[in-house]
Amino acid sequence: MSAYSMTVLMHSSLGAAALATYWVAALAKKGSGPHKLAGKVYVAVMIGLLIPAVPLSINVFRHFSTAFGAFLFYLLVITGTALWQGWYATRNKRDFSRYVGSGFRRLAWLNIGSGLAVLGLGIATTSPIFLGFSLVGLLGGRSMLRLAKAGPAHPRWWMEQHLGAMLGCGVATHIAFLQIGLPRLMPSLAGPVLQNIAWLGPLVVAGLARVWLGRKYLGGVGGAGAANRATPADKARSISPRPSLGETSSAN
Repeated sequence: MSAYSMTVLMHSSLGAAALATYWVAALAKKGSGPHKLAGKVYVAVMIGLLIPAVPLSINVFRHFSTAFGAFLFYLLVITGTALWQGWYATRNKRDFSRYVGSGFRRLAWLNIGSGLAVLGLGIATTSPIFLGFSLVGLLGGRSMLRLAKAGPAHPRWWMEQHLGAMLGCGVATHIAFLQIGLPRLMPSLAGPVLQNIAWLGPLVVAGLARVWLGRKYLGGVGGAGAANRATPADKARSISPRPSLGETSSAN
């Protein structure tokens, strides 16, 4: 077995593990032990998944399609950003300033720049997939910069960031399954129809899920309801530094 074949096999195996752990975390009660454990495994699996995706993208860029290879690199950017946001928001739920530090802003500009590049590719190739996905980086990066400048709108800003980011990771996970896993399991489904559904379907479903989860956990779409209920003291607490270990122990 060649090194490339081994890379593809490892990528596919990790993809299956990512799909399984994603749904365990999604269906488990939020904040419960199973949810946290599955979430940690999912993050670890996704990191392992993104590493072999780099040489695969290089191979596509050099030997098959420059445009599609560049698009795959863009997917690595937006998926890596979502993965980082989903993990880092929960780690810094009591320290907003740390969450939106210099790394956060650099990622925002990277998303905007790569989104513009893919938008240009979409215009040049008239690809609806490139055009549609370019908005993820453009709007996502813009939203990140606005958040860093304006500050949190409500105390549960970290939940809003976590939910949006993990839905973004779910889009990547399900695209990989529909593009690679499902056609292998059911070859009769392979074709242009499945390809278009595989790329754009998860994006639409994630948008609808974001609205529903916003209403359920944040009191409204985008957390508007929670923001309206937040008092100035609540907002101050949401951006204050994380308590020290000693303070946490005394509070408990």
